[in-house]
Amino acid sequence: MKKIIVVTGGAGFVGSNLIDYFLQNTRYKLISIDNYSTGKISNHIKSNRVKYIKGNTINISKILYRYKKNINCIFHFGEFSRIYQSFKNFSKCFDSNSIGSKEVFKFCLENNIKIIYSATSATLGRKGYDKNLSPYAFTKSNNLELLENLKKWFNLKYEIIYFYNVYGERQISEGYMATVIGIFQNQFRKNIPLTVVKPGTQSRRFTHISDTIRVCFEAWKAKKCRHYSISHRKSYTILDVAKMFKHKIKFIPKRSGERYASALTNKAYNNNIIRHYGKINLKDYITSFIKSRL
Repeated sequence: MKKIIVVTGGAGFVGSNLIDYFLQNTRYKLISIDNYSTGKISNHIKSNRVKYIKGNTINISKILYRYKKNINCIFHFGEFSRIYQSFKNFSKCFDSNSIGSKEVFKFCLENNIKIIYSATSATLGRKGYDKNLSPYAFTKSNNLELLENLKKWFNLKYEIIYFYNVYGERQISEGYMATVIGIFQNQFRKNIPLTVVKPGTQSRRFTHISDTIRVCFEAWKAKKCRHYSISHRKSYTILDVAKMFKHKIKFIPKRSGERYASALTNKAYNNNIIRHYGKINLKDYITSFIKSRL
């Protein structure tokens, strides 16, 4: 039996929560590969079943050479994952999402390892047109197309999961890779205005990390080679979310690549998407956060 689960980006927001969940619900050993560009040592889960390796996915074949015969699955979450920032950091985005990810796909193919890939709702909007809005969306869309072809050509085994604005424990709250909810919570703590990108009417579906991880785990167990989405049924405008904090608000200029609606679709690359909906409500989460600050 192959007893190792690999998580790229395992010291990051989603990856660290996934490792935590696997430790609590399975007996598998885990390996995290992270370059620590946004991952943190403070996100490490203390367990003798987890090995943390600092490295880039472009070198995944060398990093995992001694483990490859015992790897059950690779959760590939270690990519550049911000829209606006991909304009300012195109090289980093391309190196991670195009070059690095293709090395991960190649390693999985050569060693008959299943990959679970974190896709993004940014590639689905306006019947696929939104994939050209940013370098980030473009690279992610190309990876999806490549995975589909690798499945068709070589029977690569995968599960693909579309994330929708994940928030919660260990989210990034400062710096250029911070999440919307993380930014708002951090600004609230510092008692400074919440910054809303104009016009503020952009709508998003926000999904709690626990709901996201649950679907990742279920997809791993299902072994269906399918596409999944995990979102909340309700969408909110960014301005509405800011108002939930009952705090001062400041508008900031529009940004490149900004999407104005959160896409929810039934199909991707001719595959039916299995929809899952989150149980945790954003409004309840923010209310609880505010109470904890009083």
